[in-house]
Amino acid sequence: MSSISPHSPRSPEQRGANRPGEDRSVGELLSAVTADVQQLFRQEVELAKAEIREEATKAGKAAGMYGGAGFAGYMVALFLSLAAMFGLANVMDTGWAALIVTAVWAGIMAVLFVMGRSRMRTVSPKPEQTVETLKEDAQWARHPTK
Repeated sequence: MSSISPHSPRSPEQRGANRPGEDRSVGELLSAVTADVQQLFRQEVELAKAEIREEATKAGKAAGMYGGAGFAGYMVALFLSLAAMFGLANVMDTGWAALIVTAVWAGIMAVLFVMGRSRMRTVSPKPEQTVETLKEDAQWARHPTK
């Protein structure tokens, strides 16, 4: 080993021979860190997009069930109105048939509403996984050696 003091200048060959990676300048290291941070940011954005797409799909299905419940509610009102009309006009068979149809539509509406409500409760507007990884990234940025 040579007897060079820590303060004496060394040639690039001497710097690279003893410690690999020491010959990289601060600018190169900063550039590498910047590139890594940019790649990490892009990955976080992609994760957020995927998570939001998944939640939007769940919300869309729940909204469809609410739409179905709305249509069923419309049908309930329609047939209830028809049942009342036929019931008053002709107290016999036609009115009772209309009431049975109305009861069926009411059951369909209730089932769709309950299913839509339970699905909507599972929707999370916040991308949980992305928030968690961003917290981990911030923790690492504060203490990169831990």
